[in-house]
Amino acid sequence: MSTIGSKQPTPAAAIDFLMLLQQLKLTKRTGWVRRDVQGPESIADHMYRMSMMALIATDSSVDVSRWGCIKMALVHDVAEAIVGDITPHCGVSDDDKHSLELRAVGKIKDMLGADTAAAAEVESLWLEYEAASSPEALLVKDFDKLEMIITATQYEQAQPGLVLDEFFKSTQGRFKTETGKAWAEELVARR
Repeated sequence: MSTIGSKQPTPAAAIDFLMLLQQLKLTKRTGWVRRDVQGPESIADHMYRMSMMALIATDSSVDVSRWGCIKMALVHDVAEAIVGDITPHCGVSDDDKHSLELRAVGKIKDMLGADTAAAAEVESLWLEYEAASSPEALLVKDFDKLEMIITATQYEQAQPGLVLDEFFKSTQGRFKTETGKAWAEELVARR
């Protein structure tokens, strides 16, 4: 007898979900496309580096679960496999963006099997991240901003004449964790 949240997705559900994730590999991040960056990163590229950040980071200011941060980094943009990369420049309100993404997470949960542990975990991690309701979520939100400005730095270095100041300005004063603040300070000093 299985209880809700204890069973695995069926093989068909697992493959359907994994096939959906291809969209994260194919979809280029909107901010870079909008700025005509050559070879812009995909959503999956962004999520991968954030996961690696979580793997190597510790934040002495809070008691965080490294494994929880890795999983949250992997899940935080999963809804974009359905709705795409919606940025402030897309003309979609924050409330509408959240509603679209919440519905997408619901579709993903249904795809995995609403009564599976995987579906419950994807939904729980996404909601925790969106609400910034834990030390892990705050750290992963900092990684989200850090990954963006690391990428901006690398694009500026690779493409002479490209200036991406707006990405740095959008993060100023917004880091919440000691790790986020220290890594941003180091990156800005190198710029």
